Amino acid sequence: MTKPDPKCDHDVIVIGGGPCGAIAAKRLAEAGIATLLVDREGRIKPCGGAVPSIAMAEYALPASQIKARVRGARMTAPSGNQVSMEIGDIGYVGMVDRDVFDPWLRDEAEAAGAERAVATFRELVRNDDGTVTVTLDPKDKSAEAITRTARLVIGADGANSAVRRQVFGAKARPPYVFAYHEIVRSPGGADTGDFDPHRCEVIYDGEISPDFYGWVFPHGENTSVGVGSANKGFDLKAATRELRQRFGLADAETIREEGAPLPLKPMKRWDDGRNVLLAGDAAGVVAPSSGEGIYYAMHTGDLAADAALETLRTGNPRHLAMARKRFKKAHGRVFMVLGMMQYFWYSSDKRREKFVSLCKDADIQRLTWEGYLNKKLVRRDPLAHLRIAIKDLGQLIGLAPR
Repeated sequence: MTKPDPKCDHDVIVIGGGPCGAIAAKRLAEAGIATLLVDREGRIKPCGGAVPSIAMAEYALPASQIKARVRGARMTAPSGNQVSMEIGDIGYVGMVDRDVFDPWLRDEAEAAGAERAVATFRELVRNDDGTVTVTLDPKDKSAEAITRTARLVIGADGANSAVRRQVFGAKARPPYVFAYHEIVRSPGGADTGDFDPHRCEVIYDGEISPDFYGWVFPHGENTSVGVGSANKGFDLKAATRELRQRFGLADAETIREEGAPLPLKPMKRWDDGRNVLLAGDAAGVVAPSSGEGIYYAMHTGDLAADAALETLRTGNPRHLAMARKRFKKAHGRVFMVLGMMQYFWYSSDKRREKFVSLCKDADIQRLTWEGYLNKKLVRRDPLAHLRIAIKDLGQLIGLAPR
């Protein structure tokens, strides 16, 4: 690692050690940048744990981190109608446990040369010389605050980002879905009822969630059972209990319970034009409709590292905006489509019923899985897109058979 600017303790301080911050810190350290990775540790984000093929390939995730290989999903409509969506021979979805995965990523960043601090972000102060002084509260409450100076700060501290609040103000926040899940012991033996260790369950039912969905995602020995909703008065815990009952997991051992907001729309601005850049959940980058965030967190960690490297190389903070521009270019259309899907199809049980019915279609299933696993809209089969558009329109006006 090269030495930082003489007037700084570090070149870059990364706040938050989840998949986004850990990847950013690793990339920067590998490039010889003096990097401090700050994470309070001990906090596990509620997360289904799904990782698409592109993430496993791009980040060389070891087999030891993949706790299960999911070969398909089953959608359940309000009426109880169920539609299976098999992935087939194009790949699988890897499932990770965040209590193991996140610490491993932080260890990888440290192995690459990043310094680590177990602490919580308190505040930052911009100095006249263009640097930033960051104050951290150590895990040991009796210890004195930690003060470090850097040229740049990357805020990867989650949906409730303290960095974002200080830099952009409390009102600068994306729309949220509140997520809650319980990690339970997966059933063993021959009699597992309706539970399949290689299948994700996605439940579109107003009783389970009035505006999002519920899930049962297997992770090998453990399983995530949870619900999301933007309705603050909705009882997420009661809905999760109902899910456990439906899938034969009511008596399964509960290992832990977690809840947190999931942002569902990227922020219009990720940087302050000077020396602070947001990424991951802090920038609102979680996929609408699905709530998927692990790949996008890692990807925006990469983008943030690239933007920071160019800013450090040139001394021009305008390059910080490069992270959001590159994300929008690569994923803007996908996020727009997913946002429209959530707005329309999740708005009532009648529409959810039609949405699940649409998922029976072979073209939709194939294009959905190819798009999910590779993180791009599939363009190589325009006729399939045309067929889907016609069927979708038929459902909307009530002409298509169920």
